Amino acid sequence: MRPSPPATPERRSRPPLLLGILVAAVCLTVETLLGIGLSRFVPVEAFGVLYLVGLLLVASLWGPGLGLVMAVAGTLAFDYFLIPPAWTLWPDGRRDVVVLGVFMALALLVCALARTARLLWSQMESRREADLSAALARLLLRASDLSTALPATARRLASDLNLPSASIETEGAPSGGTGLTLPIRGEGVNAALRVPAGLPSPVVRRLRERVVPCLQVLLEVACEREKVADALRHSRDELARIAEEQAALRRLATLVAHAAPESEVFHAVACEMGRLLPARHVLIIRYETAATAITVGNWGVSRREIDATMPLGYRWPVERGTVTEAVARTGAPARIDDYGGEGEVVTRLRSFGVRSAVGCPIIVGRSLWGVLIASSSTEERLPPDTEVRMMEFTELAAAAIANAQSNADLKASRARVAAAADEARRRIERDLHDSTQQRLVSLGLEMRCTQAAVPPALGDLRLRIAHAVAGLEETVAELQELSRGLHPAILAKGGLEPALRVLARRSSLPVELDLHLDERLPQRYEVTVYHVVSEALTNAAKHAFASVVRVALTTDDKVIDLSIRDDGVGGADPARGSGLIGLTDRVEAIGGTITVTSRKGAGTTLHAEIPVE
Repeated sequence: MRPSPPATPERRSRPPLLLGILVAAVCLTVETLLGIGLSRFVPVEAFGVLYLVGLLLVASLWGPGLGLVMAVAGTLAFDYFLIPPAWTLWPDGRRDVVVLGVFMALALLVCALARTARLLWSQMESRREADLSAALARLLLRASDLSTALPATARRLASDLNLPSASIETEGAPSGGTGLTLPIRGEGVNAALRVPAGLPSPVVRRLRERVVPCLQVLLEVACEREKVADALRHSRDELARIAEEQAALRRLATLVAHAAPESEVFHAVACEMGRLLPARHVLIIRYETAATAITVGNWGVSRREIDATMPLGYRWPVERGTVTEAVARTGAPARIDDYGGEGEVVTRLRSFGVRSAVGCPIIVGRSLWGVLIASSSTEERLPPDTEVRMMEFTELAAAAIANAQSNADLKASRARVAAAADEARRRIERDLHDSTQQRLVSLGLEMRCTQAAVPPALGDLRLRIAHAVAGLEETVAELQELSRGLHPAILAKGGLEPALRVLARRSSLPVELDLHLDERLPQRYEVTVYHVVSEALTNAAKHAFASVVRVALTTDDKVIDLSIRDDGVGGADPARGSGLIGLTDRVEAIGGTITVTSRKGAGTTLHAEIPVE
């Protein structure tokens, strides 16, 4: 309730002053006539009570001012008409003066009592108004929703003011009935208090002057509070959304940093976007040519539905009127709010229930790689900030693709280097076997023929030729050993198992083989496994001081599992040995992994897993 001076409601509730003067005059006249009539039977001192009754009425209703005037007028009338000698203002004797003095004092006391009673009544009214205002404030300001608080407020108002009924209607609410409508207008408030017609005028005046201003202030505060609550709720929701997006981005960034496969990253991006956006489907599409694109990642409200309608590997025509075509044409985010065309893709999308879609390009390097699409099946459009929110996820997808391509290019490059080295070894081995080795053998045969043709008398010459022939034979043997180390012919002819058995027989350490080969492997895998075993046996013979080396090899359609263990001194460190580093590079070049475990005194274990493509 707006603050106002205490006297304001008091003055507003008084009857008109002219009516008070008239009532005072009538009371004085009636009291005087009544006193004149009873003066023969009643002592004159008792007539002062008659004047006090009227004085109390006037002072209570019209205030102490008019009461004082009436007290003076009553004293004069009492003295003039009733105290002997009558019809004169001069009293006869001290006794009459005392009577007039007592009457005047009683009249002033009555005026004071009337003022006190009026103030007490005003305070009671103010307290009731304050209690009512506090009750209305509790109802309006504590409610979570203003629309639900208005009926309770109206019922409390009707109960406290003894009204048959009351209702508070906001702007736009139906106003049924024919009661009295009191408008409530304020800053941001447009309402009305509706009460039954025919209420007493004091009640209506109270409603207009006290209740309506109070409701106006409370409704303004309640509306402001509701606006603040909405703003806080919106801020809280926005912060929660941002936190959820940041958490999703962190999860995806972790996948990208760990060099997860493209398929796993695409699936994670689609799932995170589907959880954050009000979308029914999320697709990651890669452009194959100018006319086709393929789905590489998907998410849907129903996993069965998305797998049935938009599965991985599905090829889409880049058709005009679709988000895929718009992004391919502009290289910028695109939005379609209504699929209304007649193309093949548009018809298929409508059959899925898709009504609108938003797409953001995935840029890898400086080239358009694909598009991230979020679609909706409701008539309500996707939020305006959808493109901005999707761009951060497309950047992570682009980073994952770039990393995967870099890793793939690196692996391919290492594989090409290893393949080129193997091919060079095969060529050198072939050239040594077919050319140099054969020529040395021919030279040895010619030297033996020459030795046989030397006469016996030239024994010294025969010895020198024999020594040269022995040197040629040793050279041929060394050359054969060298060619076998480069690329053993038995590996190309008989396969991995015979080559490993020959390698074990030639080793200076006892070698136990446990081989389980179902069929021959592609050449690059056989060469890699052969050289890993050969290098491991060489290292064991040179550094391990082992008594035995155990080689276990198992293959199937998916992976090659190779384990080489010795019982030597251990302590091998791949960081200090170029041989182990070379083995690691060779295995990783074809997509495998290799681990070395070598505790001092516990031998060395080399374990390699190579996926078979």
